[in-house]
Amino acid sequence: MGLLGRVLDASIYYSFDASGFRRHARAFDPRDLEVDLAGRSYLVTGANSGLGFATAEALVERGATVHLACRNPERGAAAVERLQGRSGTPRLVLLDVSDQAAIRELGERWSEPLDGLIHNAGVLPKTRELIDGSERTLATHVLGPWLLTRLLRDSLEACPRRARVVWVSSGGMYTKRLSLDDVDWARRDYDGVAAYAQTKRMQVVLAEQFAERWGASGPAVHSMHPGWADTPGVEESLPGFHERLGGRLRTPAEGADTIVWLAVAERPAQSSGQLWFDREPRSPYLLPFTRGDAETRDALWALCEARAGAPLRAK
Repeated sequence: MGLLGRVLDASIYYSFDASGFRRHARAFDPRDLEVDLAGRSYLVTGANSGLGFATAEALVERGATVHLACRNPERGAAAVERLQGRSGTPRLVLLDVSDQAAIRELGERWSEPLDGLIHNAGVLPKTRELIDGSERTLATHVLGPWLLTRLLRDSLEACPRRARVVWVSSGGMYTKRLSLDDVDWARRDYDGVAAYAQTKRMQVVLAEQFAERWGASGPAVHSMHPGWADTPGVEESLPGFHERLGGRLRTPAEGADTIVWLAVAERPAQSSGQLWFDREPRSPYLLPFTRGDAETRDALWALCEARAGAPLRAK
């Protein structure tokens, strides 16, 4: 990357936006995604629209069987219908990732090998809401995906090649230091944007922790952030931001590009536990004050174990 590129990336605005993607894409190797995915299986949460649908579409187009995990049956069915007639096979899985009982039921009946698990489902509530005793954003972004990853470990390890787990984080996590202080917002006025950013920071840490615990012989676990993409979720939850950025937002396909790349390309299988942006590993820390400590990291894992059930398997 030349001097101009480094300056533009440092601006954030000209890195996370559509122009940043198109500039970074000049360095992409198109052969990375020239992969026949026939016989491979993926589970994508929150797949009925936005980044999740774009990810499912790219995988189905390459021949994969893609399980679209959606909480709304009508929207999920419509998404599957849109993907019919492609090279692969779209299948609907009804699942609310904030519902631990539903996740356990899915884990008990899942039997096929899984090449990739994409944690994409997200929420940005305007008011505080509890799900199974936990704040909804925490339940959706952290506790549910942690449990689902644990339950599907055997299916991931049954894959004949190194399976992938991809956590779709957000650039907003760069503003937050890992903290478990009042995770349910019981003592503070609720701030949905702050709750979103904090749980997205937790996702990055959990990806690192799974990578450490599973080691080089386990599935590759990575996190990524998509930049600023024009999705229904952004338009609905952040209308002011959506209006201000206008045509500078990435398309859903551009935002999902690195998700798909992490799921199918060979290079990401050679490592685990990294944060990626536009197909390159990036530091999880842009601001010095956001670096966490080992004690809080360990406490995050313990919180997941306490709220999402007893440890399911060693490590």
